Amino acid sequence: MNKKLKVAVLMGGKSSEHEVSIVSGKEVIKNLDKKKYMVYPLVISKDGKGLNKIVKINPDIAFIALHGKYGEDGKIQGFLEVIGIPYVGSGVLASAIGMDKEIFRELMNFHKVPIPEYVFLKKGEKYQSVYKTLGAPPYFVKPVEGGSSIGVSPAKNLNELKKSMNLAFEYDNRILVDKYIKGREFTCAVTGNDKPIALPVVEIKPLKGSFFDYESKYAESGSEEIVPARISKTLTEKIQKIALEVYRIVGCRGFGRVDFILKDGRTPVVLEVNTIPGLTPMSLFPKAAKAAGISYPRLLDMIIDLVKS
Repeated sequence: MNKKLKVAVLMGGKSSEHEVSIVSGKEVIKNLDKKKYMVYPLVISKDGKGLNKIVKINPDIAFIALHGKYGEDGKIQGFLEVIGIPYVGSGVLASAIGMDKEIFRELMNFHKVPIPEYVFLKKGEKYQSVYKTLGAPPYFVKPVEGGSSIGVSPAKNLNELKKSMNLAFEYDNRILVDKYIKGREFTCAVTGNDKPIALPVVEIKPLKGSFFDYESKYAESGSEEIVPARISKTLTEKIQKIALEVYRIVGCRGFGRVDFILKDGRTPVVLEVNTIPGLTPMSLFPKAAKAAGISYPRLLDMIIDLVKS
């Protein structure tokens, strides 16, 4: 009889995505095959307490279900490497790049990956530089480091821009302002290490808000996720190809998700990469896997198996 793997599921954490992370972690625990794994839930409090317990557990693998800062930005990955515990997902550098939208955008620019026109601002800088760089509104404003659309908002005019900037600055000292692109939203999940594969493309149709905001992501009936997406085979393959390119450029491992907006109905524009995509019952990654014929428990097996390869 094979020995069960000890898996510690890390959830919660210090970021603004604490609650979402708890939901992801609980869903992972629920779907891990108890015949294969000894599962140890490890909830990290909002002040960071509880992480020291992982040394006592001494798991074979840490399943990171932490979203946002301190979970998705390379910090927890670095800690686990220092104490010698293998973990699922991307390493320190790829995690840090994926979380820092400024570095990510510069990297995409270098590799000529299609992204929105943008400008970065530090706290204290004035909104006039946005108009000078991007031209007239509308814009889209978000914190540089963050996820789950927390602190994110559109701005239809300069008055709204000031409000959106103030909101984003509540969550970070640096913010990103995009030239607003009106179009359908899509996402493409990717899994693998050196030879990653793209899962079916998901079309996102927000029902609660004007874009895929926090409520649209996590409230029941907040959005309609259509998978496979209602687009041509050619466009599907184009989105998948770009998603794989982004995944490789960043150096992702295990699993990830690349978000897009479709400009002019034909050009996929990359918005960001998620190195620890949501794993809640409403999340996009498990839905894409299901459309590919991969059950949630099997998906978790695959993610864990990739740690060893």
